[in-house]
Order: sequence, then structure tokens, then C-alpha cells
Amino acid sequence: MNTKVSLGDFAAMKQRHEKIVVVTAYDAPSARLADAAGVDVVLVGDSAAMTVLGYDSTVPVTVDEMLMLTRAVTRGARRPFIVADMPFGSFQVSNTAALENAVRFVKEAKADAVKLEGAGPTLARVAALVDAGIPVMGHIGLTPQSVTMLGGYKAQGRTAAEANRLRAAAIALESAGCFALVLEAIPAPVAAHITGALRIPTIGIGAGVDCDGQVLVWHDLLGITPGHVARFVRQYADIGGAVLTALTAYAADVRSSSFPAAQHTYAMANEEIERLQTDPAAEPSVTRSTD
Repeated sequence: MNTKVSLGDFAAMKQRHEKIVVVTAYDAPSARLADAAGVDVVLVGDSAAMTVLGYDSTVPVTVDEMLMLTRAVTRGARRPFIVADMPFGSFQVSNTAALENAVRFVKEAKADAVKLEGAGPTLARVAALVDAGIPVMGHIGLTPQSVTMLGGYKAQGRTAAEANRLRAAAIALESAGCFALVLEAIPAPVAAHITGALRIPTIGIGAGVDCDGQVLVWHDLLGITPGHVARFVRQYADIGGAVLTALTAYAADVRSSSFPAAQHTYAMANEEIERLQTDPAAEPSVTRSTD
């Protein structure tokens, strides 16, 4: 299917029990590959803070950095629906600030929608953006921007009381106007319970198979992330290992002078080589100082 994925497709996919495929991406080549693979949604996640920009968490990434990455993705992907993560500080201050920043993502970066973390005060932000005509994806459970408040990177909703609070937050976000909701690091039965309570689709990441769709971080699923990854990650390739092998071989070939070989260089006619070596006119002229 080559038709651009539209906002109205998501509710229809939920009704048809058709899973929604979401992946993060942060540049044009990755977006083109996601497009070619038939991915439905590309999320320009603020996870780029760590995977691409080298920060220790998602908190330091700026609006301008996220705009740059989103512009790259929208240049690379044509069919997928593009959602831009609004970084920490870009929407928490006020409805006005949230709207001003969201408009930039839609107008300057050509995102189809934005994503906001949390409920509570975020509900008013969601309503303000939706009222202005900007589609919003919500995000509850483990919300990395507020990981300190949550006590670290750990699953949420593991008691009945916590699960009921998450369900209430999900319903409130739907009522505020979200078109979809990310459920992160939530027990599978809780995610299934929330998914069944909503008309809008849920996108799971560490939330079980009963969500309406799934999202994984590009670097995690391709084996590029160094060190430990979350238990919900399935690694579909070892691109990191392949890259390291290739770079190590390249470095060895350069140091041994086996690269570049003859097939990697440009030829010159023998008579031109001889002229270059013997013709004085071929030597560069030197302007001498008269001082």
C-alpha cells in the first residue's frame, strides 16, 4: 500500500483488529527504510537524546534538536504517519508554550502529529493542541521525561490501585482528544484492560501483545544500542556488530596499504604521466617575493 497513512486510519485499524506497526527513527535514511518496510508510523522519539545525541537521558534534548531530526525524517518517509516527540520543557510550562512549540513541529518540520507524555496537567495541553487542529498521541506508564519522579526505569501499574489510576489516565487522555496512546512498561493484563476500555488504539512498548500496535526503538531492535537493553526489546539484527566488524577491517586495510587497491583509483594515460614527470611546464609556478 503506497497511500499515505492518515489520522482516520488508526481508529479503523483498531476496529478491524489490524495491528499498527510503529518504529522510532531519527534521520532520512532510516525513515526511507522504515517506509520501504511498510511501517505505519514513524515516531521521532526523544529517545534520540541518548541513541543519537549522546545524552544520558531524554531530558536535555531541545526543541531545536528535535525539529532538526523530525525534518530529516519527514524528508525520508512518504507513506508513514510521522509523530514528533515534544521534549521535556516544551509543553509543561503552559498551554501557550505547548501550542507554540507544537506548531513548530507541524509547520517547520512537517510532522503529522506530536506526542506528549503523562496525564494530569498534560490533559489541558492535549485539549489545547487538539482544539488548534494538531493531532496528539499520548503516553502513560513509564514516562522517561519524569523517570526521577517514578523512582527510575521500572514497570508501572503492578498493583490493582496503580492499574486503575493508569486506566483512568488513559480514559482522560482519550476524552482530551488523543488519537492514540503509548503504553510503556505496563503488565500485559493491565495493558489489555486499558486497551479494551478505549476507542482509540494503544501502542505498546513492554506492554504485551494485546495492545493495538507495537513500537520499538530503532537502535534497540537493530542491535546498535550498547550494553543493557530493556527486557521487552527483541533484537532483530546485530547491525552494531556488523558495523564494528566492517570498521575494524577497514582500519586494518588502511594501515597495511591494502586499501585503496587499483580498482578503487582513477587511471591516467602513460603519456600524460610521462609529460607530468618531464615537462617543466607541468610544475607549479612559484611567485618569489621582491622584498
